[in-house]
Amino acid sequence: MDRTLAADLARLPELLDAVRDAAAATLAALDARPVVPVPPPHPAEPTPPHPAEPTPPLPEHGAGTEAALAAFAERWAPRLSASAGPRYLGFVTGGATPAALAGDWLTAAHDQNSNSALDGGGQDLERETVTWLRDLFHLSAAHTGTFVSGATMSNTTGLAIAREWLGERLGVSPSEDGAAALGPVRVLSGAPHSSIAKALSVLGLGRAALVPVPTLPGREAVDPAALDRALADTPGRPAVVVANAGTVNTVDFDDLRAIAALRERHDFWLHTDAAFGAFAALSPEHAHLTEGLDASDSVCVDLHKWLNVPYDSAVQFTRRRDLQARVFQNAAAYLGPLGENPDLVHLTPENSHRLRALAAWFTLRAYGREGHREIVERDIACARSLGESLTRDPYFTVLAPVRLNVVCFTLAGAPTTTRLTALREAAGPEVFVTPTTYAGTPALRAAFSNWRTTQADVRRIAQALHTAAKELG
Repeated sequence: MDRTLAADLARLPELLDAVRDAAAATLAALDARPVVPVPPPHPAEPTPPHPAEPTPPLPEHGAGTEAALAAFAERWAPRLSASAGPRYLGFVTGGATPAALAGDWLTAAHDQNSNSALDGGGQDLERETVTWLRDLFHLSAAHTGTFVSGATMSNTTGLAIAREWLGERLGVSPSEDGAAALGPVRVLSGAPHSSIAKALSVLGLGRAALVPVPTLPGREAVDPAALDRALADTPGRPAVVVANAGTVNTVDFDDLRAIAALRERHDFWLHTDAAFGAFAALSPEHAHLTEGLDASDSVCVDLHKWLNVPYDSAVQFTRRRDLQARVFQNAAAYLGPLGENPDLVHLTPENSHRLRALAAWFTLRAYGREGHREIVERDIACARSLGESLTRDPYFTVLAPVRLNVVCFTLAGAPTTTRLTALREAAGPEVFVTPTTYAGTPALRAAFSNWRTTQADVRRIAQALHTAAKELG
């Protein structure tokens, strides 16, 4: 064994204590450190990526874990954002609850490739966790689920199953004969996430297969009547409908029951992108938004958003596990069986599959339904408070109702992309928000999904945005 590696093995408990101390110090400082230490590059004027200095050469002889930890603390840790903290409102970024963090650390310690019944403990734990999640989102036992890396992979997996369903309806098998065997394919959606087009490209269906359907006036929710007409355009041909349970800009929800009812007249697969909107099911006040989710043929839910588990973690549900296994089956003597209850290796694009479920299992076991309901409802309340503050602030205009946990807003005067970028950068030490465009207007969006965020953070956020806007003029 390498001398340095052997020395680290001999000191492993001591080294893990040092890592624990470094992690604890990082988390303890989240509230005080800048949310974004270095402003992101202006999109119109790209700057060289960090680090600007030349990359040092790979060491010929390593100095061990302790030296690596010290080098990381000096060179890289100061450059990382406080994305685990309460005022990182960009994208839809959760944190990691204490239990989820413990689970993630143990995931690495046990280092399971949890894909096969030949060594089945890991995949059995995943199935138990998926059952809990299915119950959390009020899905029936008709749905089976599998962990994947994120919403993009969840959407891709769901649409891969939909592609095989199209083949079943047309008497061909895309998994055997290729996507070209399907002929023209239509995937209809009102306000799809960008990952849908990406998935269609990956699956060989093509971005051009995505057919935009009009949304309701002033909304991002699809117009069911317009969807009805669009489905009628090619009678006799099956289609795919991508419904949205929580759009990115305004967390708008399609009427899932109305869409499902259209199957009485049209033949289509219903995939619902509920990446973070599914968590509305945890709140009695907002659960009606997800009514009809169980009627979906496949569902995407992203867990490193509102479940507050570390990246990367999502779950994909479907009613047609048989088709899922037909797409992703992998035949090799060293792999587990397909059978009635397929091993996980037969259900996703991954042959290697870390035990992502353990962090989710820990946080669900530690805090239960009520603990996670409290996180969801507190974040919703924080979003409402920020929306109210910005509505009262003469420097801002709130562009859409705060339906759940996202505030979509812009500058009241001259809301150009350049001015909004300057605003984001000026407020960056206190709050991180991401740019968007809503109804043709350049805008910003603040997404609340972190378990640490409180009303005190909202006050700091509102003040930081106000100060930055005032200085901008």
